[in-house]
Amino acid sequence: MSGSALSDLSGLLALSRASALDLRPVILRVQTDLFVAAKNRDKSMIAAFEALAGGLLPVVDDDTAAIVARKLATIADTPRTLLALLVGRGGEARRAVVEGVGSFDDSLAAAASRDGADLSAMRAARDDLDEAQIAELLSREDAKIDAVLARNPSLAMAGMLLDALITRAGMDSNLAQALLARSDLPTAHRAALYLAADEAQRADIRAAVEPIAAIRAPALPLRDRGACDTLVDCARAGDRQRFAEKLASMLRLAGAVDWNFGNAERHDILALALLAAGIDEEDAIRVFLTLEPSIAFDVEEVFSLVRLFRQTPRATAAYLVEAILGANQRPMVGLHVRQIHEALVRPDVRTGAATRAVAENGLVQRRA
Repeated sequence: MSGSALSDLSGLLALSRASALDLRPVILRVQTDLFVAAKNRDKSMIAAFEALAGGLLPVVDDDTAAIVARKLATIADTPRTLLALLVGRGGEARRAVVEGVGSFDDSLAAAASRDGADLSAMRAARDDLDEAQIAELLSREDAKIDAVLARNPSLAMAGMLLDALITRAGMDSNLAQALLARSDLPTAHRAALYLAADEAQRADIRAAVEPIAAIRAPALPLRDRGACDTLVDCARAGDRQRFAEKLASMLRLAGAVDWNFGNAERHDILALALLAAGIDEEDAIRVFLTLEPSIAFDVEEVFSLVRLFRQTPRATAAYLVEAILGANQRPMVGLHVRQIHEALVRPDVRTGAATRAVAENGLVQRRA
């Protein structure tokens, strides 16, 4: 981009004025492409582009500004004056720069927030966030920011980020879906989001959990015929409160459990909890047909729950129930699902709490 090139552009601008055809957006986009594609950008080229783009950016449309912003944000040679002009426009141009620029310094932040805009959600999409920045963004407890963090492919789902998002996803289905869409979400945490998953995702979660949960089979609650009969009687009588308390007792869960079996998304946990508690199939079907009208009056739903009951190993059901209910309930065998996952899947953490938990529960770890 030389001085002669700029003279030629002046001719195009004159043509634009004479013909009432605004060529300024086209000129800016073409020159931006040339600037981005250049292998070597010397000072004169950068200065010429800064002068041209600086004059055109204030007068082009928002769509053109956004296109230019996306291209220039990742180029280290882009003059900061142009970036300031772009973020100052707001909209998609601002978003592209805030999310993509290599160094988002105080001057750019000031220009971007001059209209009082909160840049947190845009910052959450950046690929260079450090632990302090992540902690600051999480501290806002903003659903929009959480969703952006969950979708940010550059962030590893681990540590405080994972813990916070998994906890909040229990009350935010959009966040849960964003997390479930990630390929790097650990199995133990994917299991915790089981009820937010679609049918295909639930099947994948059960398959992934099965080898991990198999280690716990010897420690599952013993089948209690009397307790099973009481549970069926409670369902037949429509005594949901006593049914919930009895089921929690059979699973050795501490405190009151909000099963909420009437919610269609939570029907699976009824089948899984009955299976984990040691109920046989015939009694489970009786419960399906009597406890909740939303299940009993839906033949396809009953069939679906029976299939789930038949096809799921009991240990897998127990693991999933614990994961779904979360850490506020005492694990059925005294072993938190995360500790099981770490002890089995991550050999680098087989010392400390995970190993002690396995040993204390009499579980034998076997891994090739």
